[in-house]
Amino acid sequence: MAKNSFRCRLVTPTASLVDEDVTYASIPAWDGYMGILPGRAPILARLGLGELRLDFADGAQGKGGSRSFVVDGGFMRMVGDSLTLLAERAIAAETLSAGEIEAEIRTIEARNIPANAADHMVQAEKKAHDRRLAALKLKVAREVKGI
Repeated sequence: MAKNSFRCRLVTPTASLVDEDVTYASIPAWDGYMGILPGRAPILARLGLGELRLDFADGAQGKGGSRSFVVDGGFMRMVGDSLTLLAERAIAAETLSAGEIEAEIRTIEARNIPANAADHMVQAEKKAHDRRLAALKLKVAREVKGI
């Protein structure tokens, strides 16, 4: 009989966020989303900016359920029955506050980039990335909280 779950570890440079059995993972790769199920062939991929959704196996704590994270960069590796996500940044959806993110968006939008700045393009790309990240966090926060 095939195993219906696999071990998933989500780690950032500052914390270990998940180390549990999951039945499915929806992963934001740099070139689009991919789904991971038990028995997946080995794969190594670069993470992009997006929502990571993990469906947890039923366990001693009760019915599994799902959790979402906002992920920004890093790598993932699936080998055997083990998925490892090494994320540059990962934020648990339940810790996000729509009000705080809306304030963050206002701050980003108010950021002025001088036209004659030597690194104008770098600053503009950073601002665009920060805007996309904040919009994603707001979307995920609203979905999780049912707003």
